[in-house]
Amino acid sequence: MNLKTEQNGAVTVIVVREERLDAHNSDELKAEMNRLFEGGTKDLLVDLKEVRFIDSSGLGVLVSGYKNASTRQGSIKLCSLQSQVKSMFELTRLHRVFDIYQTVDEALESY
Repeated sequence: MNLKTEQNGAVTVIVVREERLDAHNSDELKAEMNRLFEGGTKDLLVDLKEVRFIDSSGLGVLVSGYKNASTRQGSIKLCSLQSQVKSMFELTRLHRVFDIYQTVDEALESY
């Protein structure tokens, strides 16, 4: 999986550089989030601008990250969702769980 991780103040931004976040590659995102949390990261921002498709495995990894962040008094926020991906969050009601922003800058301002 092609991920780009960058530090922006106290927030770690993970850019998912894949068209699909599904059963074939979601474990790699989970491993990266776990590695960051183990390293002391509390606040994550996941940039999904390149993701055009997400399935239950991808959603599950993000929920797992959300729980992991919560136990560490941190947060995980999402940004730049394409319409199909956003529809999946609305269909599963996960848009009520996650803070979702239009852009990276808008999300970073919320911290």
